[in-house]
Amino acid sequence: MKPIAWMLLLLPIVGAVCADTQFGLSSRLIAYVGKQYGENAKLRVLDWQRLIATGKGVPIQEKLKLANDFFNRVEFVSDLRHWGKADYWATPVEMLATNGGDCEDFAIGKYFTLLAMGVPVESLRITYVRALRFNPVDQAHMVLAYYTEPDADPLILDNLDKAIWPASERDDLVPVYSFNGAGLWLAKERGEGRKVGKADRISLWNDLLARMNAEAKK
Repeated sequence: MKPIAWMLLLLPIVGAVCADTQFGLSSRLIAYVGKQYGENAKLRVLDWQRLIATGKGVPIQEKLKLANDFFNRVEFVSDLRHWGKADYWATPVEMLATNGGDCEDFAIGKYFTLLAMGVPVESLRITYVRALRFNPVDQAHMVLAYYTEPDADPLILDNLDKAIWPASERDDLVPVYSFNGAGLWLAKERGEGRKVGKADRISLWNDLLARMNAEAKK
C-alpha cells in the first residue's frame, strides 16, 4: 500500500478541543474493580496507571512501544463471547478488568493511554481497516495510527502484527475510515479523504465515552 492512502485519513484540525485527555483513575474506581472482578483485575489496572505515569516522561517512540506492548498482552476475545453482544467497545478499564477484548478494544486502550501520556490528539487516529491476510480473509479490523506530521507515513499499532510498522509496510491493511475525539474521516481509494463530522456520529463511541465518564465519577 502506498503511504498516501493513509495520509489522506489525517486532515488538519483548526481549533479542535479534545476532552478525552481529562482522564484519571480514582481510588474508588480501583477499589470497585477489585471488588467486582478480583485482585488480579485490580493489579492490572494499577499496572496501567503506573505505565501512564512512566510514559509521560519518555520519548514518543517509547510511549508508543509501552502502550502497544501493554495492551497486546491482553487476550483476544470476540465481543459475542466476551460481552454477549455482536459489537461492544469496551473502556480500557473494562478491558483490563475482564482481561479480554477484540481489535476495537486494543486500539481504544492504546489511544487513551497515549493521550494520558501527553501525545497530542491530532497525532492519533483510531482507524477502521480491512485486514487482507488474516483468517477470515478480508476481515474488518481496527488499529491505532500515529502521525508525526499530517503528511507523514503513520506508524501502526496493531494486535494482529504486534510490531510497530509504518503503514507503507502494512500492505495487508486497507484503510476505510478513521476518527478520534476531534473528528471523523472517510478514506477514498483515489482523491482526497473527506472529513464527515465529529466522532460523536459513531454511536458506539458515544456509548464508550459515557461509560468512561461514569467510571470517572465512581
